[in-house]
Parts: sequence; C-alpha cells; structure tokens
Amino acid sequence: MNRLHPLSGAATALHRGVAGGSVPFFLVSILSGVFDAVEVGWVFFLAPVGFVVGVAYGAAYYYRFGYELAADTFDIRSGVLSRRSREIPLRRIQNVDISQGIVQRLLGVAVVRIETAGGGETEAELAFVADDEATRLQREIRRLTAEQHAEAPDARSSETDAESTADRAESTGADPDPRPTLLFDLEVRELLLLSLSSVSLSGATLLPLAFVVAGDAVVDLLVSLAEPLGGPADLDDASAPQYGLFAVVSILYGALAAYLLGAAYTFATYYDFRLGSTGDDLVYERGLLQRYSGSIPVDKIQTFSIVENPIQRAIGYAGLRIETAGHGPDGSAGSQSAVPLARRRRVEGFLERATGLEAPSFTRPPTLARRRYVARYSLLAAAVVAAAFGVSRVWTIPYWYASALAFAGAPIAAHLRWRNLGYAVDDDHLLVRAGFWRRRTHAIPYYRVQTVSTRRSIFQRRLGLGSVVVDTASSRTFARGTPTVHDLEVTDARAIHEETRARLEAARRSRGAEGRELSVTFS
Repeated sequence: MNRLHPLSGAATALHRGVAGGSVPFFLVSILSGVFDAVEVGWVFFLAPVGFVVGVAYGAAYYYRFGYELAADTFDIRSGVLSRRSREIPLRRIQNVDISQGIVQRLLGVAVVRIETAGGGETEAELAFVADDEATRLQREIRRLTAEQHAEAPDARSSETDAESTADRAESTGADPDPRPTLLFDLEVRELLLLSLSSVSLSGATLLPLAFVVAGDAVVDLLVSLAEPLGGPADLDDASAPQYGLFAVVSILYGALAAYLLGAAYTFATYYDFRLGSTGDDLVYERGLLQRYSGSIPVDKIQTFSIVENPIQRAIGYAGLRIETAGHGPDGSAGSQSAVPLARRRRVEGFLERATGLEAPSFTRPPTLARRRYVARYSLLAAAVVAAAFGVSRVWTIPYWYASALAFAGAPIAAHLRWRNLGYAVDDDHLLVRAGFWRRRTHAIPYYRVQTVSTRRSIFQRRLGLGSVVVDTASSRTFARGTPTVHDLEVTDARAIHEETRARLEAARRSRGAEGRELSVTFS
C-alpha cells in the first residue's frame, strides 16, 4: 500500500487538531450559561487537550490510509477506529482528475479525484500526493482501463498485457503514453469573450464576504455613489424616497460587481484551456489559480450539448459540453466543457468530426404551443401585479400599477421561448433544442437512450399537444432537466417516440453484432 504525501499528514493533523480544540470551546461556552458548575475557565484546559487529541487522530488517520493500483481495481484502505476497504473496478472509473492551487503547486503536491459512472459524488480523493505520483496514477489508470476495453480473446491478465505493451514500446522506441493530440485550445480572444459574455453566479458568492470584511467601507462607498443622484448623505437622516434611491443604486452596483467578479472567475477557470485525445480518452487542462487536468473515456460520453446565451448567439459564438454519467470533476455533475467558447462554425465542425453529425434543420412546435406560452406568461404577469398590489396595501409604493407592464412582456417571452424550441431526427442522433437565456442543443446518440416517453399534461390534452422526454444516464441534474421535445402535435410526438425507440433497438442490435461499444471518433 502507498501512503499519501507527508504534507497530507501535517494538513490532516492540523485540521483535526483545530476541530478537536473547537469542540470544548463551544461546549463550555454553551454549558456555562446553563449550569453554574461549569466554568468558562475550563476552556483553557480542555481546548489544548482537544487540540492534542485531534492532532493524534489526524496523524493516525494519515498512517492508516493507503492506496494501491492493482491490475483490475483501485484499492483504498482507511479508518482509525473503524477500518474501511474499498475496491473500485477500473472499468467503472470515468474521470481521473488532478487539481492544484497556487500553494499546492509551490509545494509540489496535488489532489487526485476519481469519479465513477453512476456516482452522485466523488468516489475517491487523494489529498495530497506528489506531482509525479498524481500524473503516474492518471496515466496508469487510463492505460489499464483502455487495455481492459480492448482485451484480446485469449484473456491474458491486465498485468501481463501491461508488461507486453511496455516491452513492445521499448523495442520499437515508442512512448507507451504519448503526448495527447491537441483537438482544441482556447485562444486569448475567445477567453476574453467567454469571460465578458458569461453570467457566472460564482462571483455573487463573494459579495457577502466583502460586507463581512469591510461592511462599513462598502456602505460608505454606496452612499457616496448614490448621493450625486439624489440619494441620502447620511443613512441615519434620510427620507423614504432617498432610501428607495439608495436601494436601487446599491442593487445596480451590486449586480455590476457580481458580473465583474463572475467574469474574473470565468477567466481564471478556463485560462489556458486545452483539450486533446490519447488512445480512447479525451484529456483536458485548464485553470489559472486552481489548475485542473483530467481524462474522459470516450465510450462514457452520453450526450454532446451546444450551449449559448443571447450575447453569444448575437456575436456568432457558442460552447460545446460533454455529458457523462455520474459525478463530474469539481462538482460539475457529469458535465464538462469540450469547447468553452468559439465561433459557432468551429463548434459545429468539432461536433461533426466527433459524431459525423452535419448541421441539421430543426422543426419547431406548432404555433398553438406559442399561444399556450402566452397564456402561461400572462398568468405569471397577473401574479406579479397581484403581489405589487398586496405590498402597496402594507407599504406605500408609488405607481404600483406600473407592474401591469408585465402583461406586455408576456407575448414577447412566449415568442422567444417558442422560437428557440426545436428538434431534428438524424440517422444516428436525436437532436433537441430548448432555452432562450441559456439555449442548449442536445445531440443524443440513440444507443445512449435509456428511456423515451410521451407525456401530456391536462392543458396539453385539451390542446392536442404532447412532449417527448428522452432520458440518458446523464440527463437530469439540479441545474438542468431531461432533454425534452416540447409541445408537439400529439401525432408527431408519438411518431418521434416510436422512431426513437425503433432506432434505439437497431443501435443495440448493431452494438451486439459488433461485440463492442459504439463510440465517437475524433480526427
């Protein structure tokens, strides 16, 4: 069994020590207010004891943690008081990701995360191992997994195969793990456009930290920005309109700050993004402050998705994401970026090389669906007006009835939703398009479909409409729903349902006849 890097032991011991010292502090603080027998001074004795106990536990955990890469499994032994043994079959491993922050790069260590198909969280995490050990694990797991998928009929062991492969490479002078073939690299211009055209909520999470660190300074800055526009010079002595103007200015500047922080976060995340291929895997690298590298087995890809927002569509750019089963790197729920942002023609060309899929012609739902969306958004507008009226009964809100302008936006919103819906039936893929603010065009291989169903709500039945839901192993997450062909005439919906099911069965028979997984090919 291999051990983690010694820095891992130091970090674990320190973390456990701080946690162990904090427990007596909080317990004594709470109990001293309830029981007279408990004195606050006990903290000065119990907290150091808790720290020492925590450090000892952390050190024991480090020495009792071990990992080993076997011929068919990745094995982990862990636990201090209760031992745990895990054997992760290599065939189930989907991603092997390496991440390094600035401090970790300076210290020469990295975090290795192993993701498996169907897992809802990271299957195994090694924090920390040395740089060269992280790279070795990533390459060896990738190589052994590829050998298992291409195992010869004589069923030699993976260890023997590995030795034979190394011997052949040594005799021919070939590199057993050649450098990846570059498929895509993000240019500086594309990185800047991606940062400025994306709206990342990650930047907004930093705003509360700014108020915690420098709350008074932030408030004073907002007051100085609002005062020239008629805002209050002092929040302690201001009228209601001045408070209202101050709130509006604060919201606008807060949104601007969140946008700029989000742009900076996106820039740092996708800095120096490169995607390549080696053997049967895709490999990627990205990141400025936090560096990530990982591999994606091609035969685990479920769906390709072209993603674009209104700004990107207006300038002719789009991104391409790969959907895989299970948990993805960095908590991405199985969705990874293949092309963060590029001209749409470049993205479509990349997709065509990968799948053989040419640019399709999409069919939109009938105009009856658009009328349904007008009714839906009109009900939403009515709810906005009702809420504004209710608030005006409690607090004086001038011109509350201006909220009725929401009714004017209902037809526009309905048309934009309808206009961005569509589907296309290809020989090997079903394409589903939906969304305005974040439009996704899913290219779903038939052999990856798990279930296909036709669903009709009460309102759809009254209008003679139906939706076709296509589920794959990577379809549903918290952030995105299952690919759905929305609001078709019921006869068309049932026809797509039957055709998808028939093509699914044909693809499965073809895969069985070939005796292998169908996969995409990059060239």
